[in-house]
Amino acid sequence: MLTATYILVSLSVEQASIRMSLLAFQKYMHVQLRQQSRLSLAQLQYAGDWLNQLYQGGYWRKVEMYLIPAIRQAAPHADGLLDEINGLNHAALESINVVQQRAGAAIDHSELQAEQLCAAIDAFCATLLQRLEKEERELFALARKVIVGEAWFAIAYQFLAHDARAQEARRGKAQVLPFVLPVPLPAPGTPDGAVDTTADAVPAMPRPRRAQA
Repeated sequence: MLTATYILVSLSVEQASIRMSLLAFQKYMHVQLRQQSRLSLAQLQYAGDWLNQLYQGGYWRKVEMYLIPAIRQAAPHADGLLDEINGLNHAALESINVVQQRAGAAIDHSELQAEQLCAAIDAFCATLLQRLEKEERELFALARKVIVGEAWFAIAYQFLAHDARAQEARRGKAQVLPFVLPVPLPAPGTPDGAVDTTADAVPAMPRPRRAQA
């Protein structure tokens, strides 16, 4: 069915984007920490914040929001696979907890081992990458088998609504530049620098003031 193919391709694109984010973060942290044997509290907090952001972002994926609920409804027997995927989520969360605990310990110990942080980041990324692979290899195949007919159209409608909301949110964040009327040209015959006092003259717009702090 074309609708099912469209949905699964869309999910694969989303998976690829998340995979790139994970790998980019992992590479960036390795480069930053390569020359350091010990870390400051600020560095640990930075890593913990990014790990948490990547983890929380997984819950807003279309797979989590729309595909998995549809599979649960169509195939209650799929709980085993879904439990495995959920277990990988918990394993990733444990890696975040390790970083946060070490950030708390840094209050009493000003520096901690960079090697330990790299290990926690590697464990986190490896776990989430394993989850993505399991979803693409097993979850998508299961979806093709158990989701039928109108259910695919319902998911496609949810996808379109999701994309529309995301686009509207991006548009709302765009900066709107103020519109300023152009300064009017002098009336014909008016010398340069003179003020045109005719009734039809358009007053020059004042320059915008800087906002006060």
